[in-house]
Amino acid sequence: MFGQATLSLVIWVPILAGIAVLATGSDRNAALARWVALAGAVAGLIVAIPLWTGFDTGTSAMQFVEKSAWIPTFNIHYHLGIDGISMPLILLNSFITVLVVIAGWQVIQDKVAQYMAAFLIMSGLINGVFAALDGILFYVFFEGMLIPLYLIVGVWGGPNRVYAAFKFFLYTLLGSLLMLVSMIYLYFQSGGSFDIQIWHATPLGMTAQLLMFFAFLLAFGVKVPMWPVHTWLPDAHVEAPTGGSVVLAAITLKVGAYGFLRFILPILPDASREYAWVVIALSLIAVAYIGLVALVQADMKKLIAYSSIAHMGFVTLGFFLFNPLGVEGGLVQMISHGFVSAALFLCIGVMYDRLHSRQIKDYGGLVNKMPVFAAFFMLFAMANAGLPGTSGFVGEFMVILSAAGVNFWYAFVAATTLILGAAYTLWMYKRVVFGNVTNPHVEEMTDVNARETLVLGALAVLVLAMGLYPKPFTDVMHVSVVDLLAHVAQSKLP
Repeated sequence: MFGQATLSLVIWVPILAGIAVLATGSDRNAALARWVALAGAVAGLIVAIPLWTGFDTGTSAMQFVEKSAWIPTFNIHYHLGIDGISMPLILLNSFITVLVVIAGWQVIQDKVAQYMAAFLIMSGLINGVFAALDGILFYVFFEGMLIPLYLIVGVWGGPNRVYAAFKFFLYTLLGSLLMLVSMIYLYFQSGGSFDIQIWHATPLGMTAQLLMFFAFLLAFGVKVPMWPVHTWLPDAHVEAPTGGSVVLAAITLKVGAYGFLRFILPILPDASREYAWVVIALSLIAVAYIGLVALVQADMKKLIAYSSIAHMGFVTLGFFLFNPLGVEGGLVQMISHGFVSAALFLCIGVMYDRLHSRQIKDYGGLVNKMPVFAAFFMLFAMANAGLPGTSGFVGEFMVILSAAGVNFWYAFVAATTLILGAAYTLWMYKRVVFGNVTNPHVEEMTDVNARETLVLGALAVLVLAMGLYPKPFTDVMHVSVVDLLAHVAQSKLP
């Protein structure tokens, strides 16, 4: 549809739209900024649709490839391409960006143009992360996306926003520097290339693989985030505005998980097999222990933030079971978590806009005043608990089934999330929605408006569609996953 430049459009349309939003000027033109931002976000989604409609599910080769010299002195290229692993994540990101712009339509009244522009620019940079096939290009996009997110938390966040933004930035920066060192080493080992696909075929000694395994593990593990480098996430979520929390949970966490499949497994297959137990152990701790931590949270945002850490534990667990069912289950969980976590943070945002509190104890009896909202909230709460028929069940079931074939105890510990997830999610829902109205401020709350219904309704349709018929998602990724695992099974020791 767009010729050979589809991926470039997916990256640069949102970025240029963000710059156009900034050009609308100060808050005197807030309405114009909102409409330009919406047009840019919708355009970003439209140019991404051909990635799905024109995608060939029968090959694992990179598609929509673009390559041109960028910094010839160091053999660095503007090299883009997608496969069945990265394509659904680009579509997820483009879709969530539209929802975030609509969700912030009336809520954000201060520095509107800058707020909307930050999300659009970040959307383009994240698409760049998922499409980059050159190591330095990946690194530029990977680091660049931190800047708008840092500003979103630090400028439009809560009382402790500066602390949360600094903590988030420093955690992610440390891991990224180790990743850069590993990339430079790979550049020399591969004969002077930053091409990620060439790195996949470069033989490496076990010592080098081991050191880079833990360097990449830290870089991507912080982003996921894995236990014990997860502590920045609850702080960032609590302080971030609703849109920031949505993008943080739905998209940025996926960047870390994506790094495992694009770098750690194919470049370091021997170390990945040798030290898979480390990742599996950390993943199972996240699933079980963080689930217990979520149980005692009094702040709804913090509860869903800890819930995200537990659900992402399923993703990394599935990746290191080394079978197609587990890896595909992890990918399905990534996409589902994007829908469900975005929906839950938007639900909390709807309540916060009316009552200006995220404390569970300040609510109660909400169904009496907001029945339509309560129905949406119930669906997303059930999806978060892994109810069959919702998207939240599919990925978790696939990973548990895969784990049972590898080790019964892996599956047993992983399955505790179905109990803990139901416990913390439904207990929160019961206290917030059911019972009598005890807070006079709740008495004054009004049900969702047309804009909020549109956003929550779109996510509800996707949560149900993916839960009832996940085949289109698994078909897209299957061939790429099988090819990746075949590559991982081969030794790269020189």
